[in-house]
Amino acid sequence: MRIWGKLIKDNRLIKDYVAENYDTTLNRTRKVYACLDEMCYEFDLPKPIWLESNKKDFILHDRTRFRQESFIEGVDFDYMDFQVIEDDY
Repeated sequence: MRIWGKLIKDNRLIKDYVAENYDTTLNRTRKVYACLDEMCYEFDLPKPIWLESNKKDFILHDRTRFRQESFIEGVDFDYMDFQVIEDDY
C-alpha cells in the first residue's frame, strides 16, 4: 500500500510525502493507520482525529482531507490531503 500525503496552504503544495506499507500480516485499516503515523512523523505533526466526514470520504474515494478541526493542536496549513495511490488488495 502506498499513500500520498500533501500539506496545502493557500492552494499551494508546501510538503508532500509517500508512505508505504507492505506488511502482509496487517489488514488494510491497520496499514492505513501505520501510513498516517509515518506521515505525521515525517511532517512533524500530531495525529489527526478521524471525523465522520473523513471516514465517509475515505471509504468512498480512498481519499480524505484533514482540516484544522481534525487536529487538537493548531497547524500552519489549510488541510492535509491523504490519498491511496496504490492498494495491494
